[in-house]
Amino acid sequence: MGEIRTVDLPTTDGPMPLYEVRPDDTPRAAVVVLQEAFGVNDHIEDVARRFADAGYLAVAPALFHRSESPRLGYEDIAQARPHMAAMTSRGLEDDLEQTMEHLRRVQVKDHHIATVGFCMGGTVSLLAGTRYALGASVSFYGGGITEGRFGEPALRELAPTLQTPWLGLYGDQDTGIPVEQVEELREAAARAPVPTEVVRYAEAGHGFHCDARSSYHAPSAQDAWTRTLAFLQAHLEV
Repeated sequence: MGEIRTVDLPTTDGPMPLYEVRPDDTPRAAVVVLQEAFGVNDHIEDVARRFADAGYLAVAPALFHRSESPRLGYEDIAQARPHMAAMTSRGLEDDLEQTMEHLRRVQVKDHHIATVGFCMGGTVSLLAGTRYALGASVSFYGGGITEGRFGEPALRELAPTLQTPWLGLYGDQDTGIPVEQVEELREAAARAPVPTEVVRYAEAGHGFHCDARSSYHAPSAQDAWTRTLAFLQAHLEV
């Protein structure tokens, strides 16, 4: 990979750190990596580097910048809740717009931008796909399907308004996101005017892609990563 740096982007609530990794060669497109509920930590930075290794300009905005951009471990979800509670629809809109503007300044057009989010970021990735006409959006186990989060409507209400091709990746063993909800989301997304797809993993639970968590499920993670790269190639590079 090429240069790695952290830059501060302006928002109405102060600067937002953005972790950025450039590939060795000219980027084929850009990927916005949207954090879990544990911040832009070592794992999210590692995911950004993986996308750079695949040839993409990868950026990870610190969505918890209003509460000092913590880097949290995976031992106790309770430590993440105050930071999630501080997030608002207005703040998310500002953070996403500043991230998109940063990519536009380096001459990346919207249809060559993808969002890929994990856990909380999976929810945000679908939200981004309804607000922008991007190249692709991918959600790894994004919740809030039947109840709104961050002051936003439920994902099943938003999904038919997707402007961006969307891929959802879910584990059947996820106790927080029942299979019935995933199927509701599949049906809702199918009504959008763009290609959508939902993939379920029978043996995977929440957080199955994160190799720093006890819930990591290697076969599902590897398949989901392969599908994600194929989805980006199909929709970003046309």
